Amino acid sequence: MQPNSLFTLFTVLGLTSASPLRRRCSNSTIPTPTDQVNSTSSAATPTLPTTGSGTQLDGPGNATLKHILVGHGIQNYTCSVSGATASSVGALAVVWDITDLYPGSSSSSLSASDFNLLTSRVLRTTEIPLNMASNGSAGAVVASPFPAPVDLVIEGITSAVKFMGHHFFDASGTPTFDLSGAGDGEYFKGKKDANISAPSDADKGLDPATGAVDWLRLSDKGTSTGVSLVYRVLTAGGNPETCTDAGQTQSIPYTAQYWIYSN
Repeated sequence: MQPNSLFTLFTVLGLTSASPLRRRCSNSTIPTPTDQVNSTSSAATPTLPTTGSGTQLDGPGNATLKHILVGHGIQNYTCSVSGATASSVGALAVVWDITDLYPGSSSSSLSASDFNLLTSRVLRTTEIPLNMASNGSAGAVVASPFPAPVDLVIEGITSAVKFMGHHFFDASGTPTFDLSGAGDGEYFKGKKDANISAPSDADKGLDPATGAVDWLRLSDKGTSTGVSLVYRVLTAGGNPETCTDAGQTQSIPYTAQYWIYSN
């Protein structure tokens, strides 16, 4: 069942349905960022990426890594006045399991370079996985913004990656992850503990290239099941454009890795 309360401030973005989801018709050059996952990372213990310099997000402590996910969707914004910086009002994304793609962890593993570039590859070679309204309004289908679950085919990856669930903000503005694909009731409602800027060489997104959204550490608000921490890292795109009118809404395509932990 789809959540009843989702933010609906989206721009009209083309969507081509497929099963599984496949690449966009047009491609763009994928930026080459500084490696955030080191090629010598242990296969047994994936290491949370860092930006490479400056302040970093606090680590997970004794929490156990459950999944590494890639999310693709839109960051939503609204504008108070012309010329202002748009204010975030949430996000919508579909997430898929890429744990086995972590360098050295399985026969499907990617190189460290390819793993770091994965969010850029998904952003630039796959369709935005949302149901967009067909009535001319700037938004998704309110009652059902997400299409039927499908695995994701990524250019250069041998096998489709498994659908894991949805990311959205509830009516009170709480970031939520419904990981129905895990099959064990994992559900997360979080609060932001900290944010840091994405690296300067992160993928700034599709035209217009507005910049990569911040990296985040989210912790459980107390009502989650099976998840205690979520990190948003290795982001690509998602920052807003400068506001041109009061009341303007924006929805900016983005991708990110989400690292999911439990106590």
